[in-house]
Amino acid sequence: MPQTSTGAGAPHPVTGPHGAGDADTTTVGVGGAAESTDMVLNIGPQHPSTHGVLRLRLVLDGERITRAEPVVGYMHRGAEKLFEARDYRQIIVLANRHDWLSAFSNELGVVLAVERMLGMEVPERAVWLRTLLAELNRALNHLMFLGSYPLELGGITPMFYAFTEREDLQHVMEELSGGRMHYMFNRVGGLKEDLPAGWTDRARGAVAGVRGRLGRFDDLVLGNEVFRSRTRGIGVLDPAVARSYGVSGPIARASGVDFDLRRDEPYLAYGDLGDVLRVAVRSEGDCLARFEVLLDQTRNALELADACLDRLAELPSGPVNQRLPKVLKAPEGATYAWTENPLGLNGYYLVSKGEKTPHRLKLRSASFNNIQALVDLLPGTLVADMVAILGSFFFVVGDIDK
Repeated sequence: MPQTSTGAGAPHPVTGPHGAGDADTTTVGVGGAAESTDMVLNIGPQHPSTHGVLRLRLVLDGERITRAEPVVGYMHRGAEKLFEARDYRQIIVLANRHDWLSAFSNELGVVLAVERMLGMEVPERAVWLRTLLAELNRALNHLMFLGSYPLELGGITPMFYAFTEREDLQHVMEELSGGRMHYMFNRVGGLKEDLPAGWTDRARGAVAGVRGRLGRFDDLVLGNEVFRSRTRGIGVLDPAVARSYGVSGPIARASGVDFDLRRDEPYLAYGDLGDVLRVAVRSEGDCLARFEVLLDQTRNALELADACLDRLAELPSGPVNQRLPKVLKAPEGATYAWTENPLGLNGYYLVSKGEKTPHRLKLRSASFNNIQALVDLLPGTLVADMVAILGSFFFVVGDIDK
């Protein structure tokens, strides 16, 4: 009867330690011959390829993954419960932090939900400004992944270029809002304040500069033979699997799921930007396609930002917010507001009992759904390709552990 040999002090053959990986488990057969069996490998929760405290529990047959399980919750902060103990002004500061690369877009979903409950109309100037800032935030988000993904595959130079471009856009966002990451610029009824003098010219210059230098990623990354060999045909996500897990955003569109809320259910000023908005779609569904979609979306975000700046130049000066009562209470009822965040669909389900705090505010974050598809995607792939696949899913751990 074969017995499992673990040795004194060796990791448990099933659970293993919470480190980078545990030792191979071996069975002793007839005549003392060793026979290898499945090995459990823990990637994370502290691991460079996981973008934070995410743990992947892999079962391996040699170098091939036979089973994968994302283990989430290591940095859970209970944001949804905290929403219930904060008033409608205070919850914005909580909401903008779950995807820390998309803070403005996170704030936007909350205020749109509350405004819908109140039946509130936002000034036109605020609508176009929100659209502009949402697209600048989209470019900032994508530039981070355009730099960090090649880094995970061994290329450090694109990261320096990505941060150079990010700094140009961060300067104008910081000048406007006072924040570099957590802008806190949205308010129920509009925005915190109007633009500083000369800001639109500086924003236009930053957008033009970044757009003119994006070709670096075509030459340095997409034109790199090693990068293409590590990503082409690797980690192919079937569109049916993407739909079944609710995968959205650039990951879903790289698999041919042609859905974008900005075009299909327009909000803010996107209904007036149909001639500028281009939804990047690929059919290959591999790591390379996901990177290409991200790069295409970055270019289009800058084009949309330019179109918003053109429109703002035509609008007369006016208010960018509504006057609110000292104590803001949403009427009793429920509503759902969703937006096309940089990483995918972001939704807030708001239930109000007529108080100054939400009775319930449920968050539907893009990364949480997207990462679940790894259960189907990773089995059958090699361990060497796992880092390339994981990095191409462009997730933020706070968006998973909300």
